[in-house]
Amino acid sequence: MPSWCPNLRSKTPIRTADTRYFADPSIATASLRIGPGGLMNDLKLFGILFETMAVRDLRVYAEASLGEVRHYHDASGLECDAVVYLRDGSYGLVEIKIGGQALIDKGAETLKKLADKIDDTKMQKPSFMMILTAVGDLAYRRPEDGVFVCPIGCLKD
Repeated sequence: MPSWCPNLRSKTPIRTADTRYFADPSIATASLRIGPGGLMNDLKLFGILFETMAVRDLRVYAEASLGEVRHYHDASGLECDAVVYLRDGSYGLVEIKIGGQALIDKGAETLKKLADKIDDTKMQKPSFMMILTAVGDLAYRRPEDGVFVCPIGCLKD
């Protein structure tokens, strides 16, 4: 997945190395001979594989709209898991988290920091900011900051 290079207010260098993902995270689980129980005992690995699956799904939906998915990472350590970028210049910032309020709050803070760094005199503000989670039945918008929290199963809707 290529990096995204927005116009920033600061001169923070952006890391431009591609990020690589499995086309299908089940390849990793098969190679490691790990099943659902093993993944539940290793939530860090589960999170990595969930991110791979989420990026795959985001790419499918973005490409259907002639868009693409990129990632953001700068020298200060700020990163965004996925930036859904459309041809008209609109984009959305996405953090991918397994779930849990602490992780959702952390993801929202990251999204807000990145959005604040973008020079909105040279490019549009994000069309949306979203935390994509592994759990939940309904998507909602956080009243305090407008960040969407969307379970992966709701993407199809």
